[in-house]
Amino acid sequence: MDKEPMTNAGYEKITGELNFLKSEERPETVIALDEARQLGDLKENAEYHAAKDKLKIIDSQIAELGAVISKAVIIDPSTLPHTKISFGSTIKLVDLETDEEFEYSIVGGIEANLDKGYISFNSPLAKQLLGKEEGDEVTATLPGGQKIFEILEVFYKELEL
Repeated sequence: MDKEPMTNAGYEKITGELNFLKSEERPETVIALDEARQLGDLKENAEYHAAKDKLKIIDSQIAELGAVISKAVIIDPSTLPHTKISFGSTIKLVDLETDEEFEYSIVGGIEANLDKGYISFNSPLAKQLLGKEEGDEVTATLPGGQKIFEILEVFYKELEL
């Protein structure tokens, strides 16, 4: 079975989402479905079909989150040394061709959020950075082609999910 590394904050977030779906969203939708069913002719009953579709989506979200949680391995990145890039590391890079600087943090797949600079440990860039150190040059093969980065800094910082 594949393990899904994640931070404690990521784990709290998805278990919270799962609990919300199970304890509030799903029961409310079941009630709405029941009420719509009582309105009569189900063929032309838009409320009934909408509630039925919503229930399917909720059930698939519950199953998906449950599967992720069952594979979860909680890692506390603050306890890891960040001399080399590892899970939970934050990295400052410079693109040697454009001098553009980037900052990325390596997180679990469910926590990835490119807008915040959080990249999955499974992403093409993260896979090529893991194990590297400050000062290393990395020729990364990415979906948009090859880029050469220099690693300016490797450190740990608490992330806001």
